[in-house]
Amino acid sequence: MAINIMKAFQQEPPQLDFIWPGFLAGTVGALVAPGASGKSFWALEAAMAIACSVAGGDVVNLKPQHTGRVVYLAGEDPEPALIRRIHAIGQYISQSAREAIADNLTIEPIMGKRLNIINDRHLARVIEFCIDARLIVLDTLSRIHSLDENSNGDMIRLVATLEHIAASTGASVLYLHHVSKCSAREGQTDKQQAARGASALIDNARWCGFVAKMTEDEAKRLSDRDYDRQPIGDRRGFFARFGVSKQNYDATPLEQWYERRNGGVLVPVKLVKVPNSKKGSNREQA
Repeated sequence: MAINIMKAFQQEPPQLDFIWPGFLAGTVGALVAPGASGKSFWALEAAMAIACSVAGGDVVNLKPQHTGRVVYLAGEDPEPALIRRIHAIGQYISQSAREAIADNLTIEPIMGKRLNIINDRHLARVIEFCIDARLIVLDTLSRIHSLDENSNGDMIRLVATLEHIAASTGASVLYLHHVSKCSAREGQTDKQQAARGASALIDNARWCGFVAKMTEDEAKRLSDRDYDRQPIGDRRGFFARFGVSKQNYDATPLEQWYERRNGGVLVPVKLVKVPNSKKGSNREQA
């Protein structure tokens, strides 16, 4: 149905509904990161935050305004590994939050099932399975299609298919994707075009977040010890930074440092700058 132009001119526009700051409901977004950076943990914790209708379930600190049903299609890890992750995250949330998440979050292992959303029959099954979800997480993109990721034409078709899933179910779709070897080698994993494959993958998504490993330079400049501000140094493997490289509908900054705890759980951490001879220390954004 076409937009009523005069009505749009004259009436107050509708409020935008965001899954979390910057990620508009009903759209397609991406989370891009190198392997073993923590992106699957971040996505699973984010899924729990959206699925949790009570306080105490937002480990990742997204502060969503609304919650709802979440479907997580896990294509990279076997069921025992997923259960271990769920158990590890559960140690950081309340009992009431666990119950709310269990009611609202569906995690479906699809590793080895050869899901291909370009196939009409597979696509129909995914849509039926995800009807009325608020968020669908696809971990990872390469596990759910058979197209050429280096072809802009193919990737435009793939994102259009994800948009069809969003339109048919009412959900937002978040796909996880790896960065290119060049981006990882040059330390550019937090850039909009860091994703592996054709540029259309990110150009056609409406939101793109990243999870980046702490660099050597950041480990020299930052400390997790407010009392003496000693640099993180060789402990940098325990820290990761989440941020946003693209968002089309909102300018709210969303950046957070995490510390990797037992089992791989990402927990928000406040870092401070290590003092130098010229300047006093300033707090890093938590």
